[in-house]
Amino acid sequence: MIVRICILFLLAAIMSSCSVNDDDGQRTTSEQGYFERKNVAPDPAENSQAPRKPEHAYARIALDCVNKQYPNKISHVMSSASDVQEPVRLTPVFYGCFDWHSAVHGHWLLTRLWGNGSVPEMEEEIAAALANNFTAEKIAGEVAYFNGDGRASFERPYGFAWFLQLTAELTEIAAGEGAKAQQAQIWLDRLKPLESVIKDRINIWVPKLAYPIRLGTHNQSAFAFGLFLDWAKISGDSEMTKLITDKSLAFHQGDRNCPIAYEPSGEDFLSPCLMEADLMQRILPAPEFAEWLTAFLPDIPTDGSAEWLAVGIVNDPTDGKLVHLDGVNLSRAWALEGIATALPEGDNRKAALLASAKLHGDAGEQSVRTPHYSGSHWLASFATYWRTERGLNRAPAPADPQDGIDPSTSEAVAE
Repeated sequence: MIVRICILFLLAAIMSSCSVNDDDGQRTTSEQGYFERKNVAPDPAENSQAPRKPEHAYARIALDCVNKQYPNKISHVMSSASDVQEPVRLTPVFYGCFDWHSAVHGHWLLTRLWGNGSVPEMEEEIAAALANNFTAEKIAGEVAYFNGDGRASFERPYGFAWFLQLTAELTEIAAGEGAKAQQAQIWLDRLKPLESVIKDRINIWVPKLAYPIRLGTHNQSAFAFGLFLDWAKISGDSEMTKLITDKSLAFHQGDRNCPIAYEPSGEDFLSPCLMEADLMQRILPAPEFAEWLTAFLPDIPTDGSAEWLAVGIVNDPTDGKLVHLDGVNLSRAWALEGIATALPEGDNRKAALLASAKLHGDAGEQSVRTPHYSGSHWLASFATYWRTERGLNRAPAPADPQDGIDPSTSEAVAE
């Protein structure tokens, strides 16, 4: 054990001195050190059956819940007695993990880790689980459910956002080479009919939305707009990019003095202020974003401190609403990182933003270990989004052509 700890410290020291590139070139020194420290995952396992790093635990949580039907919370409009069905018959792909959107981002979590090679020992199991659910017949069942009477707003906008994050992930993997890319394209093609339904509903809804939805929970528009925009850019959908960009600017370009001191509310899992800033960093050029942020959040410190934004506190992790505050810590972490990395080189707010991100992310990751299903069924996805830097739009590492399922046998696995 002592030897292992020493090796880990040595590896961390070596990594902290290495140069790391991102999509735009070299990171700044402060960013480089921050991201490398975050991603040095310790190996806590003396027992070979235990997770060796957080990604293993997160993948296991998702694998255990994507087909776990009960307990289940359905937001379900019934038009007749025929609508009284068990969840798997209503939505035959995304029925697990307690509710529809959590099932969606549980599948996203597995796709993300499979695609970027984070858990090679689990890839066969992950691919089998995804292939079992991503079938043409099951997706047709999802489309039929969405098209039922009274369901025009079903899972809008939060579930929409996570579904598009799932297909965006597959799109990026499919753009690579090898077996994983081919398999991702097969799954993506099968998901396209539901993607088309969701895209059409966004195109109908957003122009009619008169005001932003400034909540800290599922209906928040800023979080959803951010993921819509990421999907549109990855998918090359210029019309969606323009729609979301124009509406975001109309809603938020003139916003000033966001009352972040009033956050979080008692059941928040998204920060209204930080998610709005994370959305705007996707849209505004760095100099304009820096100026906008000064007016929007004028009290971000310049001394590199972390405690300027207190972490959320959960007094009862068995309470499905109160446990939302564990999620707000993780979503704050990725939003703070997004804001920091979008600021121009030399902006003296970066250090404090990254320090607070680390504080919140670490607190949030501790919460994923809860044995209580009320939190564990969804918090692993939030932790994965933060840990894998998904909000920073860094594409997964190229897949090894020898990894994953052999596409020639995928039909047998999937069907």
